[in-house]
Amino acid sequence: MDLGLYTLKTLKTAANKLLSLSDGVTVWCFEGEMGAGKTTFIKEVAKVLGVTELVSSPTFSLVNEYRGIGNQPIYHFDLYRLNNLDEARDIGLVDYYYSGKFCLVEWPQQAAELLPDSYLKIGIDIVDADTRRISFKRIAI
Repeated sequence: MDLGLYTLKTLKTAANKLLSLSDGVTVWCFEGEMGAGKTTFIKEVAKVLGVTELVSSPTFSLVNEYRGIGNQPIYHFDLYRLNNLDEARDIGLVDYYYSGKFCLVEWPQQAAELLPDSYLKIGIDIVDADTRRISFKRIAI
């Protein structure tokens, strides 16, 4: 489903819209080329989920944990530097996915074999320097 075109000023609208359409799915996989704005969009999603702390890419740690509404954990993954599936298993990636808590995943294709049965696949495409097209699809295996 195409969510439309967004700029930095309208990303909050996209995050709210996506949350309203997510149908309770808590694993969100963000795909897009380097520089497409995956982390930037995740920052807005985290705000909508009640995160008030600094949200940054967990490029080297692979996972950051934030607290949202009701002090609920929200997990942010950046799997770009993942070396192999064993490394993903070692950090407990599958346990996070099935925790029922929000898991916001950048570069999910790095551990595609470990994805849960149901997740949102969110695509971010660069339109121009200031504009992105955001789309999503619910994947249910």
